[in-house]
Amino acid sequence: MQAVILAAGMGKRLGELTKGNTKCMVRVNGVSLIDRVLTQLSAINLSRIIIVIGYQGKKLQEYLGDSYQGIPLQYIENPIYDKTNNIYSLSLAKKELQEDDTLLIESDLILDDTLFPMLVNNPYPNLALVAKYETWMDGTMVCIDEANRIVNFVSKQAFKYSEVDSYYKTVNVYKFSREFSSSQYVPFLEAYTKALGNNEYYEQVLRVVTLLDNCPLKALPLDRQKWYEIDDVQDLDIAETIFSDEDKQLPLYQKRYGGYWRFPDLLDFCYLVNPYFPPQKLKEELKANFDVLLSEYPSGMRINSLLISKYFHIKKEYAVVGNGAAELIKSLMRYLDGKIGVVFPTFEEYPNRYAEDRLVRYIPQNENFTYSASDLKDFFSDKSISTLLLINPDNPSGNFIPYDDLISLALWTEECGIRLVIDESFVDFSVGYEQNTLLRNEVLSRYPHLAVMKSISKSYGVPGLRLGVLASANHELIEWMKKDVAIWNINSFAEFYMQIFGKYENDYKHASRLFVEERDRFRKELSAISWLRVIPSQANYFLCEVLDKYSSKDLMRLLLMRYNIFIKDCSTKFGFEGKNYIRIAVRDKVDNDKLVESLKSL
Repeated sequence: MQAVILAAGMGKRLGELTKGNTKCMVRVNGVSLIDRVLTQLSAINLSRIIIVIGYQGKKLQEYLGDSYQGIPLQYIENPIYDKTNNIYSLSLAKKELQEDDTLLIESDLILDDTLFPMLVNNPYPNLALVAKYETWMDGTMVCIDEANRIVNFVSKQAFKYSEVDSYYKTVNVYKFSREFSSSQYVPFLEAYTKALGNNEYYEQVLRVVTLLDNCPLKALPLDRQKWYEIDDVQDLDIAETIFSDEDKQLPLYQKRYGGYWRFPDLLDFCYLVNPYFPPQKLKEELKANFDVLLSEYPSGMRINSLLISKYFHIKKEYAVVGNGAAELIKSLMRYLDGKIGVVFPTFEEYPNRYAEDRLVRYIPQNENFTYSASDLKDFFSDKSISTLLLINPDNPSGNFIPYDDLISLALWTEECGIRLVIDESFVDFSVGYEQNTLLRNEVLSRYPHLAVMKSISKSYGVPGLRLGVLASANHELIEWMKKDVAIWNINSFAEFYMQIFGKYENDYKHASRLFVEERDRFRKELSAISWLRVIPSQANYFLCEVLDKYSSKDLMRLLLMRYNIFIKDCSTKFGFEGKNYIRIAVRDKVDNDKLVESLKSL
């Protein structure tokens, strides 16, 4: 068996990285694509490796030499690489294709080490590696039947998003028998190029071949094996994350701060969203209005303040809407002055936006990090603070102060001349949440020194829309923040969501009840793991102490590497120094059970 590698392309979309080198010389985690694939091929008993070169081909040839780990290298030059597509590069190797069984490989791929042995050891002589369609994939798709026969090649022009559930992406790695190349592929290749020219793709020939009765080419679907096609700098960034070493992969994921939809196999127990909302009908309504929302400007601050006030049934003059709570937190922390009382460990977006020497920290002195309104009064009574910041339920502890106690805290801070900021982003996950919220006109008007922050991403399950609200009867604060944020800080999709939410409020109430039931069940399952101590929570996550077996960092790394599960290591947070705590989001039953089984297997 031999291998043919197509490496003539210019790789223009990689910009500076291919300015003086062919695409296969691009490095992923310090190793060039060509070195990686040749090292993998050297583990197979190959007679030779043929590389079709073009752009910067001489430089590649000088770099590799005449052999690689004992396997002869043969070069075929495509002198018109800038005027042709890969069908011409492959046609230059048509004689060699007919001389031996062949692995055909494109040079812009990074592949799991198991893929070539999987192809070679499969007894079927003619195979195309394929992977179930995912959103990052581009190029040729195929449809296959129950016997893995390729029943259709789907071109870009014929691609339909409504049919993606039936699509597989060609990995651009093939196994051709000598007989198949000689009797079918090469003759059709010659006829195709003669009829349509050289500015085509070699997979178009395969599309024609699959129309034959008893086509000898079958698909070999991947079973979660890793691979990636690198066409641009974002592809390179993702590939470096997927194929990084164990000790480097975790920091690479952590630095992304979201966007995990680019890694469809990753199960995210780190970021916190409602698993039971929005309902399908709401999503369909958004989809039905996609065209107009994409092409039209959103409204300005006045209209969006009206919409968010309707959303939460509060006065419009009390509310400012934000591009996520993060935008409002940044603005609020710029507005505040003096010293701020903060409970630690906490959601660090707040303290990170303020001068460290003006933070007055309260750390609960118990293993569950619990505290009450009375504890806060006792601690801060002799402290000189101008603002008291409280997250309720707290993040990451899940500590919850009931409504009546919050009102007593509002009275106390009013008497002391202290501004009270309460972030209730997770309050809708608490039992009886409708009675626990402070987003009420009577509360806001009675306590004008109170400001209530709420992230809509978390409890309503729409983090991609980026929505948050800050509410207060303090006219000066609200007007300052409205001027501080951009007039068009909300996009049309988020605006439309606020507009239609009222139709789905009963669905939201039902989702909240489902969530509380699943959280209780999930807590019992987690508590059965002997080396985890699960702390009670009224939020959509559990703070857990890792008692033995692993450090919190090791546990996070193991879950990611072995099971593609991402949890939050809290050991780096202020207040957890030297302690092994993790935070686990509550997802739906299927996902929660996957995590529990993974923890048990450890």
